Amino acid sequence: MPVPFHHVRFPTGISLRAKGGPERRTQIVTLSSGHEQRNTRWADSRRRYDAGYGMRSLDDVHTVLSFFEERRGRLHGFRWKDHTDYKSCLPSKTPGSLDLPIGEGDGTQVQFQLAKTYGSGSSAYKRTISKPVQGSVSVAIDDIEKLENADYTLDLTTGTITFSTAPTIGQIITAGFEFDVPVRFDTDNIEINLDAFNAGQIPDISIVEIKR
Repeated sequence: MPVPFHHVRFPTGISLRAKGGPERRTQIVTLSSGHEQRNTRWADSRRRYDAGYGMRSLDDVHTVLSFFEERRGRLHGFRWKDHTDYKSCLPSKTPGSLDLPIGEGDGTQVQFQLAKTYGSGSSAYKRTISKPVQGSVSVAIDDIEKLENADYTLDLTTGTITFSTAPTIGQIITAGFEFDVPVRFDTDNIEINLDAFNAGQIPDISIVEIKR
């Protein structure tokens, strides 16, 4: 039985100052000729963060410890706002319904997954977005914005859009949104030495992305 995911966001004031970003797993073999063979072991990147960098006071420590206990350590996942990458558009812009293509109609398909594309052409990377932020999503078909709950419904727990009527063949579905990263604590043990903390030493509180 799957462990429940807690749809609560880690305190944003602390995550704003946290450290982290995406990682990939690449296998590199150096041949006797000096040339390299490189293979990726992960189809998708995975994000890691250290929340310790965001804690500046004992109140912050208490907030994180409380959140950690509610999640039972590594047991339950939760939402994380990555302040460097949380929109379908540039960080300085406001998301709009024409931001990103998420699919093309075939006359029968009614469900489409929110996704963010990085780059362009054959090397572009398409990232599944499973935790959109409520009230931030807008959707269009062939540049005509649609109405939520009238033209489509949105599942905030999966990032799936379901249209009441299937888009016709060739119609382009686009969307704009804000999103969170599904994560969990990557430790069952938090150690904070108050003497070291007061002296400016950063505690290690690892957080890792999970697939949801």
